[in-house]
Amino acid sequence: MSFFKKLKEKFTAQTDSVTEKFRQGLTKTRDSFAGKVNDLIARYRKVDEEFFEELEEILISADVGFDTVMQLVEELKMEVKRRNISDTMEIQSVISEKLVEIYQGGEEKSSDLNMQTDGLTVILFVGVNGVGKTTTIGKLAHKFKQEGKKVILAAGDTFRAGAIEQLEVWGDRVGVEVIKQAAGSDPAAVMFDAIRSARSKNADVLICDTAGRLQNKVNLMKELEKVKRVIEREVPGAPHEVLLVLDATTGQNALIQAKTFKEATDVTGIVLTKLDGTAKGGIVLAIKKELGIPVKFVGLGEKMDDLQEFDAEKYVYGLFADLVDKEETIE
Repeated sequence: MSFFKKLKEKFTAQTDSVTEKFRQGLTKTRDSFAGKVNDLIARYRKVDEEFFEELEEILISADVGFDTVMQLVEELKMEVKRRNISDTMEIQSVISEKLVEIYQGGEEKSSDLNMQTDGLTVILFVGVNGVGKTTTIGKLAHKFKQEGKKVILAAGDTFRAGAIEQLEVWGDRVGVEVIKQAAGSDPAAVMFDAIRSARSKNADVLICDTAGRLQNKVNLMKELEKVKRVIEREVPGAPHEVLLVLDATTGQNALIQAKTFKEATDVTGIVLTKLDGTAKGGIVLAIKKELGIPVKFVGLGEKMDDLQEFDAEKYVYGLFADLVDKEETIE
């Protein structure tokens, strides 16, 4: 049974609305990427060196990342030899299989959140302005509240005009309390107050917003380090997650941001927003491969429940859904 068919059977059996969200959310990337793969396969009858060269270009244009593309193509070449594949139609399924293997391979880091079963879970959000950080915090607070958890938000971005108010709007919308101070206050002091408040109210989760830009990069990173120190002092072992929010539509620029933040703080996971708005959804693979940081959530639309936990198989199924259906029709 082909890898395509295994995915199809697995997700059809689940009758999963989340799988459909991945399928719908990856439409732009799929139309671009899968369409080009389809065209490539239609033009080549044999799997040869020229075929692989064009495939490399398609993968790079989807922002899969140069190193990841080179690894994938080398593994595909070996698999083609091992399975004695000559017909290009047979390679579609192998590509999807190898993409899942590449994402899941290497140092295995869980995409599950490090939630504390006893006591307060502190989640620190970092990322530059404009990536959808505050919106993501609101959506995650909604998710936790739907699960029956008591959530408090900390308005630690005291530098950007309107940032505190924006978080308050989300707090009102979701129905959770926001701990704040005046604009321009010390973010570390906000965190101190928020932790004390969360403890006194027996909250399950404290989600902390942080500044996305100060006068320069050095100041921003120093501020983040200070915030982290206060959290660690007040809650040993915290923050339990440091989630870096990246905008998928910025492609390789998101990768540069991730490297910068990784140097300054222990990023434990990535939240990739606006994945539904880009044809360069391959950035998911580049982030995991080049940084070794798991993508924990992806934004697949504007609705409150469109922030979804990342799943490599659902992601690849979303990329290749049209080819999966096509293969089934041919059979």
